[in-house]
Amino acid sequence: MTLPEFIVAIPARHAATRLPGKPLRLIGGQPMVLHVARRALAAGAREVWVATDDARIAQALAGSGVQVAMTSAEHASGTDRLAECARLAGWREDAIVVNLQGDEPFAPADGIACVARTVADSGAGIATLATPILDVQTLRDPNAVKVVRADSGDALYFSRAPVPWPRDAFAQAPDRMPDGQWLRHIGIYGYRVSALQAFATLPPGRLERTESLEQLRALEAGWRIAVALAPSPFPPGVDTPEDLARAERIHEEMTRNDG
Repeated sequence: MTLPEFIVAIPARHAATRLPGKPLRLIGGQPMVLHVARRALAAGAREVWVATDDARIAQALAGSGVQVAMTSAEHASGTDRLAECARLAGWREDAIVVNLQGDEPFAPADGIACVARTVADSGAGIATLATPILDVQTLRDPNAVKVVRADSGDALYFSRAPVPWPRDAFAQAPDRMPDGQWLRHIGIYGYRVSALQAFATLPPGRLERTESLEQLRALEAGWRIAVALAPSPFPPGVDTPEDLARAERIHEEMTRNDG
């Protein structure tokens, strides 16, 4: 299947609450943001940009082949930071850009490419990925965001609750995984640049404020979000010191296997 031309942009903020300086934390002796950028390059991106507000992050990427956009420190979200990056970089309105989080050092290359292809194939301005939920703990976990798709593949709703709610199955056995397919949302997005810029101008909606899920802003405004199944698993991101230690172990194992 032909891969469309696409850009990857990585928002990287230095002042993370749970893990300060997160983009510069070392994994295998190299900054995490550099690992993320390499995953984007491996996916076949035409350009890889890091949108940051800190010169130390820009310096860590010197000589890597990655371009850096110095953006405002006042942005409320990574999406707003990417919208400024798009303006600074001068991307065409019809260009496809993938928003890859800066704490995903092991994001699979095929998943990054898949979300770009989904934008191109669906005609939607926004696309994202999902993966099947296999256990009831994840289904009930409010930190695992669920998505419900229409037959077309477009998102009907995102929620922290177990949706759709398996009424009869949970009434009989609330701790057992019910039959059927539930989907966990994976937080990687592809945009047409025009949609990215327009999204950044939308005010937060009632649903977004209720669930604390930014993507609901687009659905409440009547926009399409195309949802594809991820072709391979996305390992957990890095949010805490414990996550960083786990990432170091994963990197060591990958290095041994490659050797």
